[in-house]
Amino acid sequence: MNIPGDEFYALLNAALNKREEESLQRTLYLALREMILQERLQAESRLPGSRIIAQQLFVSRNTVNAALEQLTLEGYLLRSRQGTRVAQLARRARQQAFPELTVSLAKRVALLPAPTPRGTPVPAFTPGTPAINYFPLPLWRRLFDRVLREEGSALLGYGDPAGEPSLRRAIARHLALSRGIDCDASQIVITEGALEGVNLCTQLLSEPGDAVWIEDPGYAGAKSAFAKSGLTMYGMPVDDEGMNWEGRQVSPPSFIFTSPSHQFPCGSVLSARRRLALLELAIEHKAWIIEDDYDSEFRYAGEPVPAMLGMLKNAPVVYLGTFSKTLFPSLRIGFMVLPSALAEAARPAIGSLLRGGHRAEQRTLALFIEEGHYARHLAAMRRLYRKRYRQLREVLSAELHVSHRVLAGEGGMHLTVAIDGIDDKAIVQQASAFQLAPAALSGYYLDTKQGQTGLVMGYGNTSASQFTPGIRRLQTLITQQRGGKA
Repeated sequence: MNIPGDEFYALLNAALNKREEESLQRTLYLALREMILQERLQAESRLPGSRIIAQQLFVSRNTVNAALEQLTLEGYLLRSRQGTRVAQLARRARQQAFPELTVSLAKRVALLPAPTPRGTPVPAFTPGTPAINYFPLPLWRRLFDRVLREEGSALLGYGDPAGEPSLRRAIARHLALSRGIDCDASQIVITEGALEGVNLCTQLLSEPGDAVWIEDPGYAGAKSAFAKSGLTMYGMPVDDEGMNWEGRQVSPPSFIFTSPSHQFPCGSVLSARRRLALLELAIEHKAWIIEDDYDSEFRYAGEPVPAMLGMLKNAPVVYLGTFSKTLFPSLRIGFMVLPSALAEAARPAIGSLLRGGHRAEQRTLALFIEEGHYARHLAAMRRLYRKRYRQLREVLSAELHVSHRVLAGEGGMHLTVAIDGIDDKAIVQQASAFQLAPAALSGYYLDTKQGQTGLVMGYGNTSASQFTPGIRRLQTLITQQRGGKA
């Protein structure tokens, strides 16, 4: 076992002389580690004692010992009464670099839809974004401070995996009044947005390879959840009555995912006839319906459409809701309502799958609901979105000269413009340069190359003053794509 000679000290001195912001100890540690990895210090070779190294480098012995101890802790050196020697490392590890990686992602990744850009500030026409500048932030801050003042460090633990009981009770009371859902807090699970609810459904109720029926076009997030769970997706076309599975010859479903109160992105409402037929079909095949009720609070004509979960007793429906669309996206609080039998059966699994957390935010939201602030905010946003919806329709009629069809129910925060014969993905890409972010309608289909083309346009967080210049710019981009022909 050779003891390093003059080159050893020369290399260490060179490293110490070049050091910038690193401490002497850190610099010495890094220099010794590099010498070991590059095999300038051979395996089993013995190092001089710490006193000798310190004298040669003109540093304190404590500095040297600290560096040697760290290298020993990480397994580069072995220290004993007989001295310090270099550990035997794997050959490739010494070379510090492996051959260039060949990356093969799981096959299911290819089934994931394209991600939706979510920039800040939010560009005009971004779908799914509420009017966040109208949110009563000072009120929320006062409620949050009150929660922290009253609860303090008691909120720093994980909490109930299913979510704060006060929030679950508040949601149950709100749903009874607004959605006709008769449930109690034990049936509600708080999630990190609606998408986590979809993930939980797949973990609790499906096996890889199970069939899931989805709306086509439909919510891209659900497709991501089903793809990563290994489910086989079957797209069901959407018409004026919502999801249409009639006459389709496909595998019986284990899941049926639908947004019946305001289909995304086409805006249609699932008719009562199809709702009841879908419930009967689910019972027949022992399937579960996942009801995505993402923006039903914003209905502009008549009363909100009742939820499927409240239509029949013991319906095999898991109801998903979210506050990201009604309040603000970064809140990341959603919820799911389980039929009582499922809630009881799933309780132990939910305790294993979830950890709780975000307790102060959940308590704040509970106060926001219980004290009536949520209902008042919804009413104000309903008036705002109704006005923007009608203004955008007027601008589309006046400024979009290309042949098109507006697909929109009387509600929500978006409308969809179907336009035949355009490359909507290219239009969306070009529009981003002008701070416009409509979504490509074709991107919401299972087969994005075969779907209807058009633009999904959010108006929730887009002021009316941006409508006319924005539509004119989109008209220009479409005209240019068509070679100057409208």
